[in-house]
Amino acid sequence: MAANQTTTVVNLPTFQRFFRGAGGLDVDKDDLKRYSDFIFRKIQDLLVMAQASARFNDRGMIEDWDLPITKGLQECQHAFEKMDEAIELQPILGHLAARPQLDLPYSEELERRLPLIAGGVSVALARAFKIIEPTLKNPGSEHWERAFRVFDTLL
Repeated sequence: MAANQTTTVVNLPTFQRFFRGAGGLDVDKDDLKRYSDFIFRKIQDLLVMAQASARFNDRGMIEDWDLPITKGLQECQHAFEKMDEAIELQPILGHLAARPQLDLPYSEELERRLPLIAGGVSVALARAFKIIEPTLKNPGSEHWERAFRVFDTLL
């Protein structure tokens, strides 16, 4: 799925409920496109690093343990799981986290975990907005750009 097609997958009310719950943020339709593109890029970045790990370990398949999941991202995944019971965003994130095949195939476990990882990245993004600007309610373009720069530096 191309990045420019992702905005049709997430419905706006679900997206808004998620960001309100995860970070106390009010987001709109323009933010949905930014978010979809962000998730696409960050999952791709994680998968590229996972592929490098699989190759380094002389394996012909990318396993879920190849992903560079930090303690903080793992905690955000757990937070997402708790939130997702009410919001039910994980099936939608499955579409956003779907990736074109890299040089190595993905294990079934990795495929299964991608929506949860996308959810963890989403929680981390919502929390990052509040770290960058604690009183923020409605992120603008400059807030999204700052958050993207932080993630590009760390992930």
